[in-house]
Amino acid sequence: MRLESDKAPLYAQIVSVLAADIAAGTLAPGARLPSEDGLMARFGVSRTTVRKAIESLVARGAVEIRRGTGTFVGAPKIRQDLTELSGFVEDMVALGRTPTARLLDQRLMEASKEVAQRLGVAPGTNVYRIERVRFADGVALSFDETYLPAEIGEKVVSNDLEAEPIFTLLEGKYSIPLIEAEYVLEAVTAEEHVAHALGVPIGSAIFLIERTSFSEGHRPVDYEKLHYRGDLVKFATTLSRRPRESS
Repeated sequence: MRLESDKAPLYAQIVSVLAADIAAGTLAPGARLPSEDGLMARFGVSRTTVRKAIESLVARGAVEIRRGTGTFVGAPKIRQDLTELSGFVEDMVALGRTPTARLLDQRLMEASKEVAQRLGVAPGTNVYRIERVRFADGVALSFDETYLPAEIGEKVVSNDLEAEPIFTLLEGKYSIPLIEAEYVLEAVTAEEHVAHALGVPIGSAIFLIERTSFSEGHRPVDYEKLHYRGDLVKFATTLSRRPRESS
């Protein structure tokens, strides 16, 4: 296939062709793209042009580069509805996915000013921090930092946190009902420790959710910083129009 030099830049034409193949299912999710040499032969362009096209597709989230194996069509994004307070396991099960977790760290530490404010304690107060990577169907989706008041965290960390969801432990085992939560969602880029945990390049697009969950009496019992892969997740919610005041 020869591209037309008098139209859009050559790399952009390659992007359009490959994006159309992906949309049509000719290149299915998980399929490996042809090698650079194969694309050069197909389109009659230089290696530099092919690489620029692939970089553009990666930036769109259409494909992903797996070091040592090649470039693959990305999976359709998981739609996460922000309509109720729920945990990762509940969300994935509802979507028909298999959730798993890997525990990276759990420790007692002094609360920073930010964590102390979220949990309603004085800075320097002992709290538990738990770090986990959360997977959907074996793919790393989220890196979670969870902060708990010391008296709650001491109970929670005595459990197998790769098998037991924290929300389930709080409500089911320790009778701490979760009533409501405050969410703040922000678009950020992956810092080194987040990128390493998720297995993505530093600077990758990340959704950062800061969530403070409250029990009865508006008592904060769980503060989380949830780092979701921007190339695999999209968030949705339903908004109601506020009634207008009559003039």
